Amino acid sequence: MQKISPHLWFDTQAREAAELYASTFDNSRIKSANTLDGTPTGSVDIVDVEIAGQPFMLLSAGPLFKFNPSISFLVACATKDEVDAIWRKLSDGGTPKMELGAYPFSERYGWVEDRYGL
Repeated sequence: MQKISPHLWFDTQAREAAELYASTFDNSRIKSANTLDGTPTGSVDIVDVEIAGQPFMLLSAGPLFKFNPSISFLVACATKDEVDAIWRKLSDGGTPKMELGAYPFSERYGWVEDRYGL
């Protein structure tokens, strides 16, 4: 079976971001972290992480690319308390795009850009 693993390009914060995400979501862990030297962008940190069971590759590869809101990740939670806990962690140092609250399509919804721009 084929699997798609998203790759997320950070400037310098891939390891730090992996630690935040692994500590925020259940069924998450950092599988490995390595540095690859001699790439076109210099030394690159490569972090293989599972976030809520989904594999991701996080790269610290310099400022060439930036995140933008045209892609986001929806986290479905079982309880309002779970939503609130995740919101607190991801919004710390981040920027709300839609404040956490009740909307016609959801009792508890928010959209946040975390401190890493994701």
